[in-house]
Amino acid sequence: MSLNHQTGITAEASSDASFILLDAVEGKEAVLRKALASCSQLISDIQNQFPDAQLHAAIGVSTHSFYRITQCEPPKELAPFPSFSGQFLSVKDEAYDLIMHIRSNRHDATHILALALLKAMSDSVKLRTQTHCFKYLDNRDFTGFVDGTENPEGEDRASVALVGDEDSAYKGGSYLNYMKFVHDLEKWEHQELKVQENTFGRTKYDNEEYASAEKSPHAHTKRTSLKDDQGQSLELLRQSMPFGDLQEQGLIFVSYSKTPIIFDLMLQSMIEGDEKGNADHLMQYTHASSGSAFYVPTPKFLNQLSE
Repeated sequence: MSLNHQTGITAEASSDASFILLDAVEGKEAVLRKALASCSQLISDIQNQFPDAQLHAAIGVSTHSFYRITQCEPPKELAPFPSFSGQFLSVKDEAYDLIMHIRSNRHDATHILALALLKAMSDSVKLRTQTHCFKYLDNRDFTGFVDGTENPEGEDRASVALVGDEDSAYKGGSYLNYMKFVHDLEKWEHQELKVQENTFGRTKYDNEEYASAEKSPHAHTKRTSLKDDQGQSLELLRQSMPFGDLQEQGLIFVSYSKTPIIFDLMLQSMIEGDEKGNADHLMQYTHASSGSAFYVPTPKFLNQLSE
């Protein structure tokens, strides 16, 4: 693993992923710090066992426990997940202490690394929840639409996702936002194709985005296409993936950014809408009641925790 940043942040999309949410056990913080300090080497060792699997990981810490776990002052912008309430959806912070985002192109490699990392943390953590995700068709969500079309590419991925000189003590890290959306596919699939496409602001099968003038103010791509005061697009690096079984299907939404403000603005635009109250109509067909926010430090930061 590079000492510049955890590679799970910026690596290209994978076909398999596991999102693991944990709490740190009170009184076991020293044990946990030692385990976190060993994670970079452990990840590297297992990556070497699966050289063609594109195995990556990202480990993040929340504001709820950052100082308790690391004994360091938190990054400048680390905060609880924002609370918003709108016509179709209301969300609030769900407190977890740690997240592990593990992904590859082989489920066995993902699973082996997840087990190894959890074993290294031993009884210093409590497993709260794990969600397994997988590539669906040609990178589509269960709604049938391609996910992550507007993601930055190449070197732009790092410039969008990684903290820079604005917080020099935490340069190379990233702010991670996590949400679990469960879709109402029965309701969605009863909508005509044109209604679905208007809801996204993009064609379903050809994945062609509508011209801006043709988009409804309620379209998902309209509500998430924001610009700053200089007219520059506000970007996130999305590493979202679908999950599903015979009982429920949905999307684990995960974004990485050099500042959490961009995600906050996009989520507010989706849920509360614009100044006229135009909210994202996609929220009529999916549900999430909460989200969680984390900071993903550099491997160098983690390595030093044992000191």
